[in-house]
Amino acid sequence: MTSSTALSRSKSSRAKRRRGSSGNHKRFTTAKRRLKKSRTSVTGKRRRLASKKLSKKRAALLARRRRDARRRKTAPPVHVHHWDRYESDPQYGTFNPGHTEVDPPAIDRRPLSRPVTIIILTWNGLDYTRKCFEHLAPTLEPGLVDVIVFDNGSTDGTVEYLRTIPWIRPLFNPTNIGFVAGNHAALPYARPDSDIVLLNNDILTEQGDWLSKLQETAYRSRDIGIVGARLRGPDGSLHHAGTYILPDNLSGQQIGGEEPDVRQYNGVRDVQGIVFACAYLKRELIQRIGFLDQDYFSYFEDTDYCLKAIMAGYRVVNDGRVTLHHYHNTSTRVNGVDFWDMYNKSREVFRSKWQNLLQMRYERPLNWRSVVHLPLYGYTETSKNLMLGLERQHLKVNYEYVYGPGTPMPFEEPETGPDMRVNLFKQRTQSPEAVEVVYGQGDVFYKNKGRYKIGYTMLEVDGLPHDWVAQSNSMNEVWVPSHFNAQTFRNSGVTVPIHVMPLGVDTNYFHPGIRSKRFSDKFTFLSVFEWGERKAPELLLETFSRVFAHRDDVLLVCKIINNDPSFDVPTEIRKLKLGAAAERILVLHNDKIPSAWMGSLYRSADCFVLPTRGEGWGMPIMEAMACGLPVIATNWSAQTEFINESNAYPLRVERLIPAEARCVYYHGFNWAQPDAEHLAHLMQHVVANREEAAERGRRAAIDMQSQFTWDHSAARMKGRLAGL
Repeated sequence: MTSSTALSRSKSSRAKRRRGSSGNHKRFTTAKRRLKKSRTSVTGKRRRLASKKLSKKRAALLARRRRDARRRKTAPPVHVHHWDRYESDPQYGTFNPGHTEVDPPAIDRRPLSRPVTIIILTWNGLDYTRKCFEHLAPTLEPGLVDVIVFDNGSTDGTVEYLRTIPWIRPLFNPTNIGFVAGNHAALPYARPDSDIVLLNNDILTEQGDWLSKLQETAYRSRDIGIVGARLRGPDGSLHHAGTYILPDNLSGQQIGGEEPDVRQYNGVRDVQGIVFACAYLKRELIQRIGFLDQDYFSYFEDTDYCLKAIMAGYRVVNDGRVTLHHYHNTSTRVNGVDFWDMYNKSREVFRSKWQNLLQMRYERPLNWRSVVHLPLYGYTETSKNLMLGLERQHLKVNYEYVYGPGTPMPFEEPETGPDMRVNLFKQRTQSPEAVEVVYGQGDVFYKNKGRYKIGYTMLEVDGLPHDWVAQSNSMNEVWVPSHFNAQTFRNSGVTVPIHVMPLGVDTNYFHPGIRSKRFSDKFTFLSVFEWGERKAPELLLETFSRVFAHRDDVLLVCKIINNDPSFDVPTEIRKLKLGAAAERILVLHNDKIPSAWMGSLYRSADCFVLPTRGEGWGMPIMEAMACGLPVIATNWSAQTEFINESNAYPLRVERLIPAEARCVYYHGFNWAQPDAEHLAHLMQHVVANREEAAERGRRAAIDMQSQFTWDHSAARMKGRLAGL
């Protein structure tokens, strides 16, 4: 309501009262005027007093301003650093290496040492054949390489096109007789002394030295019979780095299928099989075991042939140095063929020949109780890799989830996960005669029901809870990954035999050749951890901010996982008051980076740093070392199993302190307090001595590859089980 409205309403009311006046109207009006006069008098006094007070305040304010102005004229200017004027937040981001190959592998094309015949089958798909030949022609070595093209009844102009290519020998069949029969028909036209390369017409040989590298690998050892290559799809994803097949479902799988290609599987590796989209076959092997089995029309003939070679004492390897472009299943797609009908018919043929033989490859069963489909749980990834390693050692792994209702972790895990082999392990029945391993926390060993019981666990402090000790002593023996844990278990009262079974790292995904995607051109520290007291995040962040506060050429990237809803990581970091140095910290907060990308994250940094207070193993430390990074890590607990002065920068421990954390397993025990000054020194040292640090990282990668792969872990376990 405005004042004018109030005034108009007051006048209206008085007019109404005048129109309806009574005998008391005059007396009422006189009294009202007296009251108004009294109020006006009081209000006037208050206004005068308020005015005097306001005048005094204004005068004081003006005087203060004059004094401040005189001081500013005489006092020297005070320089205030910009990082002292405010608190900054770190940057927050995500990591994605993408599909772009920024640095293609170097071409080292050496002369062939013996003749090669390449056999290519065509069945329509002219556009793919053209592209194949355009890339193939420049890679051939005249006089040593022949190309035979067998056409399976094409009707799309392929026949006419083949007649125009002078450097091939075309063979024409009026109808499609299939992949196997077509190759058999072409083989007699090859030089009798030449090795054979089977090549699909939807392969692009973009790597100029592909053929010389495959031949070089084939003749590295006399027992190598078949060599395959990495195959990449049109979208840049990895399609093939070898194959495997299990007797449980006889469904062949391609290793690395459809993962983003970050140069994983880039070495020469023994595999169970390869796809024959590109296959180098030694002539000696063909003479020994024959050629492709003509019981197959298409599909499974390659797996069949690889298994025959292995049974004959030959090795099948995949040469990860060679990467070719593969369009995949082109003939069935362009010709409208029912892929699954053809595939399933061939699988039944394969089943009749190989299912029993594949079962016979297993040397003994092993019951494995653990966790594998809960990605937030620490044992998950290592449990999966241990089972796969034991499978490669020809142990039949029968997996069962160890947790659930009534256990310390009372929820169920999903029935299936992304790895078909692990899903098959879970479908198998536990063997009552097998040794049983429980791989999990020490308070779940009671779930072990085997005839011979092994408990396999670890802890990050200098002692064990009483319940863990009691359950450990109910086992026939206990496995731990490090001598650190062997000592703490023994000191805590575990009396049964204790065996050290180190964990490992997958050097197919963690190696120096993994493709990086750098965050900047600054020297980059990387740390990977779950937010919590044990990882000492405040020590790392405060040390970095103190040491590199005045440097713009150094960056710290922290991949931080936080699964505790009661903690807000940005708020906790803000409490540290890192100043403007926080602008040189990048936080990947709860960034769900796929396992296949983690190697790329490590390779995007120059040094890994983790001033942890204690580790049960230290997987991120080992992964960084396998990728060739120099590592700064606390010289206490399980990581001392694999870090030393020659391959890392061990961080001194100031003293042991009570392990104060929300984890009940730590109560009453101690862990390390890393030396903050030594951490600062080491971080400055690696920045100032980059070549020395890089050399230490190279040494670390060699050590991990030669001593700490999952195959090393599985072989050691197999050796122990064989003695039971």
